[in-house]
Amino acid sequence: MPPSESPPPFESPPPSEFPDDISVLESDRVSTAYAPGTERTLRKAVIISGVVLLCAFIAVRLVRFSHDRGVARAGEVAYSAPPAVDTIVARPVSEEAPLVLPGQTASWYDSTLYARVDGYVANWTADIGDHVRKNQVLATIDTPDLDAELNAARAQLKASESQLVAREAEVQFAKTTNERWRDSPKGVVSEQERDAKKADYDTAEARLYAAKSQVALDQARVNQYAALTQFKKVTAPFDGIVTERRIDIGNLVTAGSTTNTTPLYHVSQSDPLRVFIDVPQNLAVDLMQTGTPAEIHSQDAPGDAIIGRIARSARAINVQARTMRVEVDVPNPDQKLVPGMYVTVAFRRAPKGVVEVPAAALVFRANGPEVARVDANRKVEFRKVSIARDEGNLVELASGAQPGDRLILNISSQIASGQAVAVTGDDKGTRTPLAGEARKQP
Repeated sequence: MPPSESPPPFESPPPSEFPDDISVLESDRVSTAYAPGTERTLRKAVIISGVVLLCAFIAVRLVRFSHDRGVARAGEVAYSAPPAVDTIVARPVSEEAPLVLPGQTASWYDSTLYARVDGYVANWTADIGDHVRKNQVLATIDTPDLDAELNAARAQLKASESQLVAREAEVQFAKTTNERWRDSPKGVVSEQERDAKKADYDTAEARLYAAKSQVALDQARVNQYAALTQFKKVTAPFDGIVTERRIDIGNLVTAGSTTNTTPLYHVSQSDPLRVFIDVPQNLAVDLMQTGTPAEIHSQDAPGDAIIGRIARSARAINVQARTMRVEVDVPNPDQKLVPGMYVTVAFRRAPKGVVEVPAAALVFRANGPEVARVDANRKVEFRKVSIARDEGNLVELASGAQPGDRLILNISSQIASGQAVAVTGDDKGTRTPLAGEARKQP
């Protein structure tokens, strides 16, 4: 090892590297010393905050506890109180129980007129809304093709008639010749010549029959075209009103009534008028009797009701709608009603039940329909009832309820027989009429 060398002597930095005054550096340092009493102040603040939070927590718990006790107390009161029910007083069935149903008016006769010949519209004399009489001319059609065919048919008929005259002359000549040869003495003419003359006569008669048939055929063709010319005049099939006009002068019209053919006129007769009513299945039996009176009302035709009677019914139920079509005939001399109007029809029928109640008062159980009656002690009593007539919103009961009985509407399944209830409802038994209901108040 090399001999240890002594460390170099400490060399102080040059004087220029140190500031002249060390106190400048010490003045830039942050002081870490606290003011006297700071620790005591912080401790008091923490204690005060904890006390405040504790008091707030206790206050919240007290309020929540009080609220929970109030809710529980209210629940106990509500549980112990009898349930509230909506009631109605059963009323007797009126002497005449009208049944109101919607209906629709329809024409007595309704016809769409099409052209029977091809041609052009020459003129028209009836417009929409005009009253027309039976066989009145509504329009005239020019038919140049039909006219030409008729003239050709007539010319052919004349030619056939000329042929007929010629055939008749031939028959007459053949007949005379045949008789002459037939009556000649034997030996004068041969049998073969007699047979030839007889054959000529038969042939002439056959030609005559053919000529007559041709004349008849040509005459039929002339009659056909002549009949078609009658349809050049479009006439009204009955007394009525023109409800639609689809033609104008110069329009080309085509014979027929296909989907591609344009109709000429639409005519309807509205006096008398038909009213169609679709009666629900449960009411159809009552309205199958011909002659049942009916009152027709319309908001668009104010005034007195129009009286009609059931004229006919389908006597079959529509399986899709479960209704039966009933038709009422009504007079309409003043045209107060027009075809296609919505009307209401009221039928008056004899009552079948003792009382009438809303359908909501019925309860259907295993033993059949029942009503929940409230007795004088405000307790529930279930009674079995028999339905005399069901009209949807209202039901006539034949037994099980009497006029004046207070019945519960839409009773809950939680209410049992003998249970006390809190009654609401009109003591007089009046109520707001149901939609579509038109019954007389007793």
